[in-house]
Amino acid sequence: MFKIQGTVKVINPTQVISDRFSKREFVIETQDTYPQQVIFQTTQDKCSLLDQVQLGEFVDVSFNLRGREWTSPQGEVKYFNTIEAWRIERVGQGTGIPSGGPSPMSLGVDPIPVAQTASALENNSDEADDLPF
Repeated sequence: MFKIQGTVKVINPTQVISDRFSKREFVIETQDTYPQQVIFQTTQDKCSLLDQVQLGEFVDVSFNLRGREWTSPQGEVKYFNTIEAWRIERVGQGTGIPSGGPSPMSLGVDPIPVAQTASALENNSDEADDLPF
């Protein structure tokens, strides 16, 4: 199981491949230094997960990587990967991290008050500076 967060960029309609198989694809853009556009697939009853999602929403996607081998009629072996989404949650709606990133409290770190930091700097400026530079 893997998780990734990003902004929903594309939501495609459900494709009915056969009477026993349907799929739906969507794309999210990550918020990394170099944003990535990642395409996901939902299948069967999971296609309806996208009915509650809007373009531009920031979401948390839980997914599995699926890989398979295929041999062509000519005997050539090829490999395929699928990113299979099985849960899509809006970030900030209960379990997600707010879009501004994790808060210091959620990381187990106490934030330093700004006023305390400024006064500590002022107190240090009165001390003799014995640094060689």
